Amino acid sequence: MSSLAERLMHNPLFSQVYEHAWRPIFTRGFSLGGTQTQDYDRALRAYLSRPGDRRVLDIACGPGNYANDAARGLTGDGAYVGLDFSAAMLTRAARDNTGDRITFVRGDAHALPFSSQSFDTVTCLAALYLIPDPLAALDEMTRVLAPGGELIVFTSVRASIAAVPGARAAAGLTGLRIFDRTELLDRLIAQDMEQVEQTITGVGQYVHARRPRKG
Repeated sequence: MSSLAERLMHNPLFSQVYEHAWRPIFTRGFSLGGTQTQDYDRALRAYLSRPGDRRVLDIACGPGNYANDAARGLTGDGAYVGLDFSAAMLTRAARDNTGDRITFVRGDAHALPFSSQSFDTVTCLAALYLIPDPLAALDEMTRVLAPGGELIVFTSVRASIAAVPGARAAAGLTGLRIFDRTELLDRLIAQDMEQVEQTITGVGQYVHARRPRKG
């Protein structure tokens, strides 16, 4: 049986309120009422919009929250591809985000429909905790990274408040997974990723890593 979160993501009505209402409130909650996550998010958007000839893949892109930012500075053959399993989210994304460099694809994060080493930047932002078997999905993200390419993930992390019984029950009800502090880092290191860095904001974490350059 699918989780509450999965059912919501496939609901056309929810896709309409997700970007402007539910997601900002939820994101602020990762900072336990503070602004650290929002501050990092603003910096990330600026980073993604920098000029460059890059291919960008946004896993579980939802309604395309980062599409325009990521596509804004692209040059040459640069392109943004947003992938999501929810048709409702993709319909919203395609309606709200247009441009020659923006494409949306329906697909499974566990079996990405792309060749190995085909993207310079892969992101998964506020979504990995909802994906079943998330570590397998993380492996797929590293597979499609080109040499020297970067992976950027924002997801949950276990903190003192997330360890209390009530928080665990809520996570179980919604289907939201709370990752241990080194769980993603260990997986990325096992995949031979380099420059693996983690920034914790309350009960959220930003993880950044690169595939080694070869030759």
